[in-house]
Amino acid sequence: MQYKFHFKSLALGLVALLVMSGAVVSQETPRTESADTTALPPLTDILEEVVVLEELVVIGTRAQPRSVTESAVPIDVVTGEDFVKQGGSDVQDLLRNVVPSYNVNLQPISDAATVVRPPNLRGLAPDHALVLVNGKRRHRASVIYWLGNGLSNAAQGPDISAIPSIALKRVEVLRDGASAQYGSDAIAGVLNFELKDNYEGGSIEVKPGIFRQGDGGTYALAGNIGLGTSDTWINLSVEYGNTDETDRSIQRDDAARLIRVGNTQVNDPAQPWGQPFVRDDLKLFVNYGATINENMEFYGHGNYASKEVEGGFYFRNPNTRGAVYQGPVLMWDGTNYYTKSEAEALGIVDGVNGNLVATLLVGNMSGGDVPVVAITCSEPDAVALKQVFDDPNLFTFQELFPGGFTPRFGANTTDRAFLAGIKGSTQSLLTWDLSASYGRHHSDFFIFNTVNASLGPNTPTEFNPGDYIQTDTNFNFDVTYPFSEEFFFAAGLEYRTENFEVVPGQRESFEIGPLASQGFSSASNGFPGFGDIAAGNWSRYNWAIYGDAEFSPQENWLLGAALRFENFEDFGATTTFKVATNIGLNENVNVRGSFSTGFRAPTPGQQNAFNVTTEFGEDDNGNFILVNRGTIPSIHPAAALVGGEGLKPEKSVNISAGFIFTKHVYPVDTNIAPLNVTIDYFNISVKDRMTTSSDKALTSQQIDQLEATGINARNLQEFAFFTNDFETKTQGIDFVLTAPVWCHGELSIAYNYTNTEVTKYDSNLLDEQRITLLEKGLPRHRGNLTLSKPITPYWSALGRVNYYGSWDEWSVGHQVFGDAFLIDLESSLSLGNGATITAGIQNILDVEPDNIEEGVNPGPIVGRPFGEYSPYGFGGTFLYAKASYNFS
Repeated sequence: MQYKFHFKSLALGLVALLVMSGAVVSQETPRTESADTTALPPLTDILEEVVVLEELVVIGTRAQPRSVTESAVPIDVVTGEDFVKQGGSDVQDLLRNVVPSYNVNLQPISDAATVVRPPNLRGLAPDHALVLVNGKRRHRASVIYWLGNGLSNAAQGPDISAIPSIALKRVEVLRDGASAQYGSDAIAGVLNFELKDNYEGGSIEVKPGIFRQGDGGTYALAGNIGLGTSDTWINLSVEYGNTDETDRSIQRDDAARLIRVGNTQVNDPAQPWGQPFVRDDLKLFVNYGATINENMEFYGHGNYASKEVEGGFYFRNPNTRGAVYQGPVLMWDGTNYYTKSEAEALGIVDGVNGNLVATLLVGNMSGGDVPVVAITCSEPDAVALKQVFDDPNLFTFQELFPGGFTPRFGANTTDRAFLAGIKGSTQSLLTWDLSASYGRHHSDFFIFNTVNASLGPNTPTEFNPGDYIQTDTNFNFDVTYPFSEEFFFAAGLEYRTENFEVVPGQRESFEIGPLASQGFSSASNGFPGFGDIAAGNWSRYNWAIYGDAEFSPQENWLLGAALRFENFEDFGATTTFKVATNIGLNENVNVRGSFSTGFRAPTPGQQNAFNVTTEFGEDDNGNFILVNRGTIPSIHPAAALVGGEGLKPEKSVNISAGFIFTKHVYPVDTNIAPLNVTIDYFNISVKDRMTTSSDKALTSQQIDQLEATGINARNLQEFAFFTNDFETKTQGIDFVLTAPVWCHGELSIAYNYTNTEVTKYDSNLLDEQRITLLEKGLPRHRGNLTLSKPITPYWSALGRVNYYGSWDEWSVGHQVFGDAFLIDLESSLSLGNGATITAGIQNILDVEPDNIEEGVNPGPIVGRPFGEYSPYGFGGTFLYAKASYNFS
């Protein structure tokens, strides 16, 4: 890591901490209470807000809500206040800063992973964690992670960023396998987003921010309001914002060389590198309920979100980009040019009686001969190039993009969902819950500043490559019944459908043009469009029946068990189970543990979609070059030739054991929370785990097979396919401490250690690079320490330290990137009548990831000083402010 002590930033941080004054932000009125925010809060109110009594959670149990320490499984509770006290507005980043077992990377130049970033819980894939909203399953996103830093490759999970933070009452993170309780995907755990449900009062806030280097400016406007009565209510949340891109690139060597020889059309930088643009980021959420009678209630929630995400791709050099600019390498004997085979037949040898010469790719729109345009020292032969320019039948992309080009890629995404349900109870204390939900995520991709080279001068430079659409429906019926105070039973039925659709793009984005036969690549360069054959609509359904029981044989002893039978249309039936316990050894110490099995069924999208990406690879001489890489369905004939076969469900075994210590360090009647310490060990074994295979070089036979099925493969160098023929074991420790500290402050310390080992694999499908990324692509050590403290009745301050351990990367050679400590500071001033202003600094010491090692591959080759990914980003110090108003 690199520490940059900028005294201006440090001074600003000290000013924010020592001069700003303010109280903790007032809370909205819950449905069962009212609040007065017309005056400055007295100190007693601050004590109740700064030190909160232990919350009850609903995740992990279908019995009555339990406290975190009484639960048989480890659960993190992130309150809405934890989100308020941070810069930025993306829920994924806010979660990462307070939950060490949750990771999300910045993903520059990662195709669809730039649009919807892949999160990881406990070091597993994004679709190994189930996402709920108000305890109900959330639909998944339409994005499949073709480039996911190894660990997330091939995954398809929900788009958590569509949830506005202002809508959240709390987030419950269940860190344990829960497939037997909640179904497919809950291998690593469950994230339950609980929405605000106050029926009066609300809040408005504006939050601008910018990086110290002056880019990446962001702002978010958000509001929340509760309306109605305790019998009929609705809670509305809205957020709108924009985020500018950052650029942490350095000029590429090849681009700098072009500028030195006089090419004034090359941009500086030729290849921006950093966070993408996020434009018109709109998020709407509604939570509602109504009392039908004293035994029945109507409830539901819904959302709509839309945004445009735009990022960059790799620079296309105007002399060397294959199948666009670069022509064949020829042999020059001083008089004539020859192909390699012709030179070999004539006995012409490089360096003896001839010289190999790079040439520019020239097309003839009439199909005739073309002149040779030799390239020497990054300069095309000026005389030959003028001949091409002057002939209307001849064409080279130096005419259209003389300085090369860098494609810009992104998507317009929309996310919408609606859930409605009725629940009630009988006089016998039996409760029931019937609900139905619909969710749809749509990614409308775009790419511009690029070409379909095979169309020559008639190519568009902006393309619509097509759309991905994911649609889910869920129907649930649950019943619960307390047979006694000691024994509680729940059961339910579930029916789900999933649909994945590929909408074809505009014809020019996948068309094979007239110059394809002359060596020019077809389809939109960088992200080929989805052709008519690739387009399709794939669906499946599944149903499940499950039971869940809890039994307390003694006052301080809880036993839980769950059993689930699930049947998938395409994969058949599976049965999972779970047993768990929490035993109180005395009034301060509890132990807990669980054993469960789990599974995750591959999605229709993972089974049928294909994609082409451009990334760095190595040529035969070990040089790093851009490579066109295709990912095809595992059942495609080309994949079958090298071991591809139909996908299978992933299966898991999860073991956990934990220790809980609770001690009141202040008198109980002061309403100050106790000291809580939890330590939990976890061990997750996953069989038939899914990812993309290692890259396979394409043979002429495989190219013909791909072309026969409508895939433009003539310019593909490699391909991969989805496979689940390997096994992993992930184990680690979670440590959490929360404690009241002097002068009514609150201290939180959390630490996570996660170690993944690939225990079984097929060397023909996974290589050393992929295994390294699966095992070490994320930091094994994560931790954070947070201290919040009211300085006066109107002034509060917060400090946070985040720790990221080392991680490995293998995008342009293998390298271990060092660990890092990031420090955040925030201070708030209460102005009275519900108004609060806040200022904060994240990463106050301007910590950056390590530079790429010169011995591995110098940064100027790839256009960036850092690695390809970073668990805490590349931006450096981020400054933000916030003004908020709470009303009753």
